[in-house]
Amino acid sequence: MGHSYPEQCTGGDSEEGAGHSHNTLHSDDTSPHSTGRDYRRAMKIALIITFIFFLVEVAGGLLSGSLALISDAGHMFSDLLSLLLSLGAMTLALQLPTKERTYGYHRGEIFAAFINSLLLIGVSAGILWEAYQRLLNPAPVQGGLMFTVACVGLVANIAVMFLLHGSHNLNVRSAFLHVAGDLVSSLAVIGAAVWISFTGQVIADPILSGVIAVLIVISAARIFRETIVILLQFTPQSVDFDAVVADMASVKGVDGVHHVHLWSLCSDINVLDAHVYSCEKDVEKIDLIKREIKQRLKKYRILHSTLEFECNECKECALVEYIGNHPG
Repeated sequence: MGHSYPEQCTGGDSEEGAGHSHNTLHSDDTSPHSTGRDYRRAMKIALIITFIFFLVEVAGGLLSGSLALISDAGHMFSDLLSLLLSLGAMTLALQLPTKERTYGYHRGEIFAAFINSLLLIGVSAGILWEAYQRLLNPAPVQGGLMFTVACVGLVANIAVMFLLHGSHNLNVRSAFLHVAGDLVSSLAVIGAAVWISFTGQVIADPILSGVIAVLIVISAARIFRETIVILLQFTPQSVDFDAVVADMASVKGVDGVHHVHLWSLCSDINVLDAHVYSCEKDVEKIDLIKREIKQRLKKYRILHSTLEFECNECKECALVEYIGNHPG
């Protein structure tokens, strides 16, 4: 049986004879042949911007005594690691598949996003603990310096969000959400700095830090949930399983569909295996049926499919079949 590599097939579908059919595999945001934006360059620029302003916020937080600024710097540090992991995962995803790694490194993106989510939760725990300590023992804060540094951080966040917006890739979206949360926290820090400057009530600093930590946890939980769904090979949340089956079954010449397995390889590549029952005997007509099914699957972002055609109906076969030895 032949092999099909993403960089060799920019638009066609590989054909494996009358019995099986396979789609080509590539990611819209990482494939060198994709007509979409190349987010790798954008992420490199975002990395530089984020690193510079992370250092600025750390220095500003230490000099002003603002925990909120340091918390925001911690959030920005998680952004920095998120961008590094995401860029690395996207680069690995472009590596050629091999006999030992037949899917290449697409799943590396999901592991990176999973690590990102755990990292964010860890950062949040540290911020909440320090905020609690500050509530018990308030420390002086220089509101003016805090305001200036927060404004600089806000500008950096806006620039990075502009670079990363619009992607379907889970790691780019993960990084975008990190930065979006950081932008909200920067606005809050600016507000707290104004409040402290006019009222002298430094308690606003640890309270705001706690709010930032909660925002981080919310974004982390969302990414964590999405990565778990993919790692456990559940049906993609964005795909209606019944609609996919109905679309396949409605193709002229198809008399039934069963043994369907649908999962995600990574955030923007869904995969499907299915048995297709057809009474059609003409090989050329079966080929047309396969092409039509694969064309319909594309709207569900199913970029790789294996279709096994059967000419004998399996009346006892389930739509979703157990894999392995049946218990008992």
